[in-house]
Amino acid sequence: MELILKKDVENLGFADDIVEVKNGYGRNFLIPQGVAVLATASAKKVLAENLKQRAYKEQKQVADAQEQAQKVAGLNIKLTAKSGAGNKLFGSISNADLSEALAKEGITVEKKFITIAGGTIKRLGAYEASIRFHRSVVNKVNFEIIAEKSA
Repeated sequence: MELILKKDVENLGFADDIVEVKNGYGRNFLIPQGVAVLATASAKKVLAENLKQRAYKEQKQVADAQEQAQKVAGLNIKLTAKSGAGNKLFGSISNADLSEALAKEGITVEKKFITIAGGTIKRLGAYEASIRFHRSVVNKVNFEIIAEKSA
């Protein structure tokens, strides 16, 4: 079944992509949820016209995303967390914590666009995360988790 996505769908595609999915997935989930529409000939023509009109706006968005990616590339992010024996953390560090740390540096990134390998971090040390600023601009950022100093 060929569908046009209205929204980004993880592990499938981005908004306005034409994707091929199994009939049941499209008919029972994507279309009823309002995430996709059938890719008929007329829908494809409308999509092509919309993409032409959006191309100019997209160039500016990509430029802005690359500018933000350059800012992040130079950052040295250190997150503090309470830790116990063996460098184990009390709790964990997730993409939400990294999003807050970036916000303090003046870079606003939603937590859903930050991917940390393994999901959450439960030990002190240096790590790497990938941040998606735009569908074509993905940047890696290095950060370190250090122990909180006890008073």
